[in-house]
Formats: sequence, C-alpha cells, structure tokens
Amino acid sequence: MYDQHTAEVPPAVPPARSAHEPTTVERGSFCTARCGCGWSGPARRSRDRARADAAAHRAAP
Repeated sequence: MYDQHTAEVPPAVPPARSAHEPTTVERGSFCTARCGCGWSGPARRSRDRARADAAAHRAAP
C-alpha cells in the first residue's frame, strides 16, 4: 500500500481568500463579471465595463 507523505496530502479546507474575487468570463461577443459568492454582473460588449463591474463588486462590503 502506498503511504502519502504529509506534503502530498491536499488541505481539507481551501486557504483563506478574500470575500469577493470576481473574474470576467467571455461568451461570444459579451463579457460578464462573476464572483464565487454567486453574484453576476450584466453582460457587456465592453470588457472595460465588465472589469469595472467586477471592481465595484470587489469593493462592496
């Protein structure tokens, strides 16, 4: 049987992250800001506006 070393065992709990880490997702000609908390911004044709939506959500309490 193979014994895993402690360094090879993945942590049971993911490392602490900030409350909101939104990213942008492209689908066709539209870009949408999404967050792991379930929030999703409106679909935008402008990537800059989608990034601005993500930044506003990140800054929100």
